Amino acid sequence: MKISVELTLTPLQDDFEPPIIAFIKKLRTSGLTVLENPLSTQVYGEYDTVMSLLQKEIREAFNDLDHVLLQMKIVKTDRSEHEPDY
Repeated sequence: MKISVELTLTPLQDDFEPPIIAFIKKLRTSGLTVLENPLSTQVYGEYDTVMSLLQKEIREAFNDLDHVLLQMKIVKTDRSEHEPDY
């Protein structure tokens, strides 16, 4: 089953950009479709593959940071090719 996941990682610290950049770079090396915008990162692929990757990378990010918030939305379809028609 294909899924689309939107993630927003928010380190609750002054120097917040380096952990976000590191998190995104690790997702990019997965071979999955990873797209970014200024507010979130989207990951697309097979459910088991995406969730396995996210479990590993979220755990690592949480271990590396004292205070962090992660927002995640999951859609049961691959929306990577979506083009708005408005």
